[in-house]
Amino acid sequence: MHNNYRDSKIKELRDQLRFNQKTKLIEQAAATETLLSEIEDGRDYAYDYLCYRITNYRPDQSSRHNIASADLSHDLRLLIEDLSELAELSVEEIAEQVHTVQDLSRQFNVSTKTISRWRESGLVSRRLLFGGRKRVGFLNSSVEQFVSRNKEKIQRGERFSQLSEDEKGEIIERARQLVEGGAALADVTRLLSDQMGRSAETIRYTLKNFDADNSSIAIFPNHRGVLTDDDKRSIFHQYLGGVTLAQLCRRFRRTRTSIQRILIEMRRQRIFELPLDYIYNEDFENTAREAEFMGDEPVESGEQRKVRVPSDLPRYLASLYDVALLSREQEYHLFRKMNYLKHKASKLRESIGDEASGKSAIMNEIEDLYEQAVKVKNRIVQSNLRLVVSIAKRHLSTSEDFFALVSDGNMSLIRAVEKFDYSRGNKFSTYASWAIMKNFARTIPNEFKHRDRFRTTTEELFLSRQDERVDPYMEETVQRNRKRELSKILNRLDEREQKIIAARFGLERGSEPLTLKEVGEEMGVTKERVRQLEVRALAKLRSAAHENNIDIEFEA
Repeated sequence: MHNNYRDSKIKELRDQLRFNQKTKLIEQAAATETLLSEIEDGRDYAYDYLCYRITNYRPDQSSRHNIASADLSHDLRLLIEDLSELAELSVEEIAEQVHTVQDLSRQFNVSTKTISRWRESGLVSRRLLFGGRKRVGFLNSSVEQFVSRNKEKIQRGERFSQLSEDEKGEIIERARQLVEGGAALADVTRLLSDQMGRSAETIRYTLKNFDADNSSIAIFPNHRGVLTDDDKRSIFHQYLGGVTLAQLCRRFRRTRTSIQRILIEMRRQRIFELPLDYIYNEDFENTAREAEFMGDEPVESGEQRKVRVPSDLPRYLASLYDVALLSREQEYHLFRKMNYLKHKASKLRESIGDEASGKSAIMNEIEDLYEQAVKVKNRIVQSNLRLVVSIAKRHLSTSEDFFALVSDGNMSLIRAVEKFDYSRGNKFSTYASWAIMKNFARTIPNEFKHRDRFRTTTEELFLSRQDERVDPYMEETVQRNRKRELSKILNRLDEREQKIIAARFGLERGSEPLTLKEVGEEMGVTKERVRQLEVRALAKLRSAAHENNIDIEFEA
């Protein structure tokens, strides 16, 4: 018995009729088939009328319930099968010829799956007893009626088996070329159907059979492995780096639709990872003031006072004093603008919700708002970097690394920009100075504690220890020699191994050595796979170096 009725009223009717006598069930199944043949597309049918046509009586109370023709055709087909199953009617009791699925498959020279599709398209079937076992059967009259109404469909199905081997080969070859160009299965089916003059079902079934019989060279392989999160991130980063959709389809053996879905998924994930924390203000709810919030930075009137640059600072730190300090009005405007941009982006991100994919236009706007907020934040930070230098100089002792202090202070400044509440009317420099000094007060004692714990000799010996590092010139010379010797034996490796070694050792002119992860992203494989290939390549190189008496050390 079927449970997938589209309209509950038809299913309720089935449940009411299940207790009728056998002859009555047979009559009602026949009446239902007659009604099914009269259904017209695009119309709605009153349930009371349908009930009368099937049972020959009208409900006591009018239900005023209507059923669309598409849903009705589907449910009437199920009702015929259920009524015949309830009647427990055997094939021997039927006065006309009854066909099985296999019988029709042979008669029309089509597959059994084609027969199943025909059933969904209106070929009426019944559940009958064949030798005491319930199976799907088709009355000859039902088959003839379906054939008379679907001659083109029958002809398309019959033509399928007439494909020659040359035609099948041409379909396979053309499909492979389309897939290499990035086409998805639906695109391939549609294009080849037009080009070859065959039905879409014929094209799809031919490709499916080929893939099933030739798994190693399948056009649309069923088993391509599950993409890991690293694979998806690699696809996304490669796409951002300029790799085309067609190239990604070939590298990861996925259809264009699958790659596009992954790109949307990863982009949505990146959107939800954006740091959009901000200081909320009630003014942000007043959309009429958006032009004011998003306006240009106020221009400070009057001439800027020249700031004296400390004489003992390196040039790049002294250049920080060339950036003018922000006025109170500029500071207020920039902090308000930065937080409003994040507020607006955060609201848009909430509108995406838990959908599997976000709308591209909304994600574009979120990314644009976030980039604007970052630019405003950088403007504030750059205008206050000299403050960090000034405070770091006051906290510097003989054993402190000044540049480490400045770097640590810069991080405190950035956090202060994100946490500052401009609406309270305080100057940011006061808040930032407090935050930076508080961080120095916490980190500097911890640094001394760390040094005391790991010190191996007296302070004088520790500070006066000779620098035993290799001369930078010598390091460069050794690196050049290593590249020269490596080039002599690289031809022992295959193309992929050469590429990995060149990337890992920085052998390309003007390039720096890359990490395993960076090489993997370039080649479209995982970091672990790059490591395995590198180990194998280094083993070959060691063997080649030994054979050629080349003195070079390889480190995996």
